[in-house]
Amino acid sequence: MQRLAPRRRPDWDAQVERLGFSFHTPEGETYWDESVAYSFTLRQIEEDIEAPTGEIEELCLAFVARAVEDEAILSRLAIPPAMWPLVRESWRRGERNLYGRLDLAYGGRGPAKLLEYNADTPTAILEASVVQWDWLETAMAGGLISRGSDQYNSIHEKLVAAFATITTPAPPRLHFTSMADVPEDRGTVAYLEDCAAQAGHKTRFVTIESVGLLSDGRFCDAEGEPIAALFKLYPWEWMFRERYADALGRSACRFIEPPWKALLSNKGLLPYLWEMFPGHPNLLPAFFEGDPGAGALGRRYVRKPLLSREGANVALVEDGIVRDSDDGPYGEEGFILQDAATIPDFGGRYPVLGSWLVASQPCGLGIREDASSITKNTSRFVPHLIEA
Repeated sequence: MQRLAPRRRPDWDAQVERLGFSFHTPEGETYWDESVAYSFTLRQIEEDIEAPTGEIEELCLAFVARAVEDEAILSRLAIPPAMWPLVRESWRRGERNLYGRLDLAYGGRGPAKLLEYNADTPTAILEASVVQWDWLETAMAGGLISRGSDQYNSIHEKLVAAFATITTPAPPRLHFTSMADVPEDRGTVAYLEDCAAQAGHKTRFVTIESVGLLSDGRFCDAEGEPIAALFKLYPWEWMFRERYADALGRSACRFIEPPWKALLSNKGLLPYLWEMFPGHPNLLPAFFEGDPGAGALGRRYVRKPLLSREGANVALVEDGIVRDSDDGPYGEEGFILQDAATIPDFGGRYPVLGSWLVASQPCGLGIREDASSITKNTSRFVPHLIEA
């Protein structure tokens, strides 16, 4: 694994914008950065990233099977009791999931370590799928990187295939929703909506604020059309607490991601995985805050809220002192403590690998890089390649 410094394409901004990637420089700050790229060997991709990703996914599904039948786990994960039947039945019915991203610590040697699972509303998929693949092809053609390079990336093809089968029978229309005023969310949903259209679905976008409820208990869009299936880039923990939460279970709506994904997007997953599979080479020791076993973590660990996004309220603690942290609104539901992984340091830049799954199958890689070992919403997305 090497950090490269290729030249940018002279018209890079026009190149990414033609792909629908308009949020590359939010508020004037660099987000997409193709002046950096990470290279891997094929062995590193196949053995150290792809294979462990599939194995970790199996561990996570085993946890869900246990958790839906255990009220103590559901309580500890702060799932509202009124939502337990919704979560449980979505798993028992075998409702299919679409996608997720494992965030891994990896520096080219030794096993990749799971930092967390973005299982419910992961973003950065447009960048990871079509944008960095287009960069690879045009950068090779322009002589900016070695000809014959490859990329670990079948995300787009697998998304289209997954949308073709995710709801059976296919709904009259597949609706998509997010908050209207978040460009990254809107861009992500627009891309996924396009994938669904390529799979043969009739689609429509509706802002989360304008989703309505019909008198018969079904959700509807702004035009009054019932919503039979809904992709929502809106976290389950927020939906569980909305005023319409009691309608979720009786609405007859199929949600993407399904409600059982709320169990995997919760940082409480991490101590349960360590309890179920202690010593697994791709897991880090993790405990709920207050658990006496947490003393085994030693002098350096990370404190994470059960529910958090983009590194908010995460703190790196060393010898009882907070060495790095990011502010945010999270933590009311509790915290977990996780052994501090070694994030590789490339001259003061710290990459975290986002290993993508579609329909629970490993299929690609996206990298976020920061000047801090805590990946934040200001971290940059950088492309990758497999050595020629």
